[in-house]
Amino acid sequence: MGRLTGGDPSLLRRINSAVVLDALRGAGTATLTDLTRVTGLSRPTVEGVVEGLIGDGLVAEVAPGEPEKGQTRRQGRPARRFRFRTEAGHLLGVEIGPHRVAVLLSGLDGEISGTGSREVAQTASADERLEQVRALVAQVLRRSGVARSSLRAVGVGTPGIVEADGTVRLCTALPGWTGLALGERLRRSFRCPVLVENDANAAAVAEHWKGSATDSDDIVFVLAGLSPGAGSLIGGRLHRGFGGAAGEIGAMHLLGREATPEALLSTTGEPLPPLDEQAVAEVFADARRGDERARAAVDRFIQRLVHDVAALVLALDPELVVVGGWAAGLEGVLDPLREELSRFCLRPPRVALSVLGDAAVATGALRVALDHVEDSLFALAGTVTERR
Repeated sequence: MGRLTGGDPSLLRRINSAVVLDALRGAGTATLTDLTRVTGLSRPTVEGVVEGLIGDGLVAEVAPGEPEKGQTRRQGRPARRFRFRTEAGHLLGVEIGPHRVAVLLSGLDGEISGTGSREVAQTASADERLEQVRALVAQVLRRSGVARSSLRAVGVGTPGIVEADGTVRLCTALPGWTGLALGERLRRSFRCPVLVENDANAAAVAEHWKGSATDSDDIVFVLAGLSPGAGSLIGGRLHRGFGGAAGEIGAMHLLGREATPEALLSTTGEPLPPLDEQAVAEVFADARRGDERARAAVDRFIQRLVHDVAALVLALDPELVVVGGWAAGLEGVLDPLREELSRFCLRPPRVALSVLGDAAVATGALRVALDHVEDSLFALAGTVTERR
């Protein structure tokens, strides 16, 4: 931020506000004395900042309560206590996928207070898919009693290579999605920032926030499917690559890696229809029932998947690989992955299944929105999803 001087009163006020608000967020409730001790600011400064934050609607004074059991009420006027108003704004996390859209709603603390999802045909046009998103958002807000005007940010997770402005540069999973100015289209429906992220990247952020990777800062999340993708955190920060195309392991077959996933999972000699998850589910079910052709198809797919993941692990050297998507439900997916990584990698990472399941993308999108708001309220350090 540079050196602060007496000529920076506005910046200094913003920094003091961020420091006090962050302290309140961590404390739950606090007195002026508590805040003075925690922040190192003078009491008059803290008092002035708190009054300003109350005026902004971000802080509320807590009414004096009864003493806890075993304690006696102190004589005299109790010290004023304050709290961060997590209800001062709301956030949305939106997943837009080939077969469904999903929405998560939270307050400024990221605690989920509303959810919704609905099926969408894989063949739906871009306009039809976006209309389903708008309708679902309206439904979730209405059921939760939240006004659209209270939204502070909306995060969106979508398949494809996503540019910084929310334009989808390339996407083979959704009709009419390549070249779509998704961020711009969605901003017409909201009076707040809309931040668009690749779905595997969003899922990686989610696992780091609330899933299998909460104790790791160097991770790879594999969103397994007929068009697999991966998201990576390096040193605790999301790695998108120069143009947003990092982790597109679904394109490995373009490098001469034999057949496509649709061909690998075929039991008839004819490739499965692209992105036909029902056909994939039937192959997996047949394999579990002991069908030899289905078992061979699943084995071929797992072998390809672990080779693709191994290439990413060799390049990034993560501490942990998390597997999500429908492959996370496959019996035995972890052992082949561990075995292959041990064969090919100089330092094999730990391997785990996603614990968030089909909520991973929407949860990560919510975290993207929360990071944006936190960056504006507590802008003292970079966030996990901050774009450089």
